[in-house]
Amino acid sequence: MRTPLKRAAIRAAVPATVVALILAGCTAQGDSSSTSPTATAADTGTGTGTTVPASTDADLTVESAMAQNTAPHEVDASYDESTAVDVTLADGSSSSSSDAVSVDGDTVTIAAGGTYRLSGTLTDGQVVVTAADQDVTLVLDGVDLTSSTTSPLQVLEADDVLVVLADGSDNSLADTTTYADDDEASGALFSAGDLTITGDGSLDVTGNGNDGIVGKDGLVVASGTLTVDAVDDGIRGKDYLVVEGGTLTVTAGGDALKSDDDEDATLGYVLVNDGTIDLTAGDDGLTAATDVLVAGGTLDITTGGGADATVADDASPKGLVGDAAVVVGGGTLAVDAADDAIHSDAVVSITGGALTLASGDDAVHGEYALQVTGGTLDVTQAVEGLEAQEITILDGTITLVTSDDGLNGSTADGSADETATGDQAQQGGGFGGGGGGMEAADENVSVTIAGGTLVVDAQGDGLDSNGNLTMTGGTVVVSGPTNDGNGSLDYAGTFEITGGELIAVGSSGMAQTPSGGTQSFVGITLSQQGAAGDVVQVVSSDGDVLASLTAVKPFSSVVYSSPDVVDGATYTAVLGGTAGDAVAGPLSRGGTAGTTTAGTGTAGEVAAGMAGPGAPGGGMSSGERPGDGQAPGRQPAPPATSSDA
Repeated sequence: MRTPLKRAAIRAAVPATVVALILAGCTAQGDSSSTSPTATAADTGTGTGTTVPASTDADLTVESAMAQNTAPHEVDASYDESTAVDVTLADGSSSSSSDAVSVDGDTVTIAAGGTYRLSGTLTDGQVVVTAADQDVTLVLDGVDLTSSTTSPLQVLEADDVLVVLADGSDNSLADTTTYADDDEASGALFSAGDLTITGDGSLDVTGNGNDGIVGKDGLVVASGTLTVDAVDDGIRGKDYLVVEGGTLTVTAGGDALKSDDDEDATLGYVLVNDGTIDLTAGDDGLTAATDVLVAGGTLDITTGGGADATVADDASPKGLVGDAAVVVGGGTLAVDAADDAIHSDAVVSITGGALTLASGDDAVHGEYALQVTGGTLDVTQAVEGLEAQEITILDGTITLVTSDDGLNGSTADGSADETATGDQAQQGGGFGGGGGGMEAADENVSVTIAGGTLVVDAQGDGLDSNGNLTMTGGTVVVSGPTNDGNGSLDYAGTFEITGGELIAVGSSGMAQTPSGGTQSFVGITLSQQGAAGDVVQVVSSDGDVLASLTAVKPFSSVVYSSPDVVDGATYTAVLGGTAGDAVAGPLSRGGTAGTTTAGTGTAGEVAAGMAGPGAPGGGMSSGERPGDGQAPGRQPAPPATSSDA
């Protein structure tokens, strides 16, 4: 475990009612056929004080989340070119034949609904729309607008606004570096009404003073090639921001894509259904007052300079941030974030998609609940991989490489995440039994694995729960720590295993086996340390190789469980063999057994030689089971005293 990194304070505390509702539904235990945890909450707050919709269901999908949100406005991208009014823009000589268009110097005002085709250049001017309660279509057909005083294209009054990028056209907008205090506009393209951007042309937007593109109501990007460079937010839709397609390249000093309505629980969301999206942000990539939902598309996101960057103490540049929920159901995402790659103050749900994440803190953080039911999640770099008060893995393929814990089930406020780190390693110890020991178990915290494939390479704890661990199915491979201040398995309560296959290798000083369950397990402390590249195998007394693992770093303990492990039988860890057929990560099935016996263990019992090679003794004696008249848990032997020397 670790002392959590300094993070920007959560915008507002999540009320106890939300926590209770989430936790009441998020205790998935039992066999692999058990349903995933569920919870609902309504008329309660989270994040920025937003009322949370019932999308805090831990079974949340993009579709179910959107069913609880206000639907975006309907998009009709068609228009009659024959009825379009031409507006020619030129310094000092802009013109139009329509009475609805007036020209005052280099300010062109459109005062009625309809379709207007704009072309030309204003080096210091603006186009203003004041068509209250009317629909307006603006066709940009070779427009170059710059304003030194305000927004160059601003819709101050209108109902639905359609901006069409004419086929093959190149268009550009650039605003002032300083807006007047009473200026309603706040971006180079500004709309007070629902805004849709479509077409097969291109639009370059430079937000010199604030944001790039702003929709004060809803904003939908249907198609087009958009390039946005803004000193603050790139593209912002207050009520919602929906991307249906197109190619978006956004560079923002603040957030890249944003929705910030924090007064209505059914608004304030970002939805990506399709498109090619490249985001570089000083702050967050996608951020929403309620939900960030990704159903498709290709997203490449870099925030705060990436996972290796050093940022200010008060900065927290994250990849995807939804105060109520983040749901990924499809698409291809590559996130390189200085802080969390994916973060929610309440719930994260991954149901599909292909995600590659690099993070300067947590790869995926759901404050109260995190569920994976599908997709591929590859964490190439993070401090911690998956973190939440309740973590549930039902399916999917997950690979984690972390400098601290792989999975961390921790109390939502982080108060229980305070134990020895690798720099505080206790001497001695070895396999412990059930939970307890150095920390009290939090009954609200759980890590449940019921399916899928999980491969963990952690410098800290591999699987860590400040409460209980439960495994009912799936395949779990843990390459744990090399220091004796952490363990491949670490739990404060119980670890019940009833199905699936688990192999965990790592140091022995703080090692734990499961505490019970209907499926047996064996824990073996090695008499000699294995090295990176060694093949270690778990072999039955009949000589059958149950599992082979090619080590990625030094190790001195092995824990294995599968339906093939027979309670009470003796198993041997051997070195020097050859790997078999690949199963997951470094785990393979079968192979040729080695000839070097490194240790033995009895299934269902704690292994002998507790301290491991090169460490003082300690732990249980051979044959003792968890709970046999001894305080359970991670209880390393105390440091040697002078009388022991």
